[in-house]
Amino acid sequence: MKRGRLLEFFIIGVVMGIAEDLIAVSASTGTLITWEVIGIVTLVAIPFAVISELVVDHFKPFHKKKNKK
Repeated sequence: MKRGRLLEFFIIGVVMGIAEDLIAVSASTGTLITWEVIGIVTLVAIPFAVISELVVDHFKPFHKKKNKK
């Protein structure tokens, strides 16, 4: 269940990251959106989605585990 939820948020994060990056590239540079631009934006968006999902969303520095007895 936890992996499915993680994968769901990761995929949504990648899709939303690509969409917002495409809008930013198009608006700021006036470049037409081509398959090459989509590929570059995807390569940039995936590492940030990984960092966001695995590090930022699940990092609990002060979380204490309960000892089971």
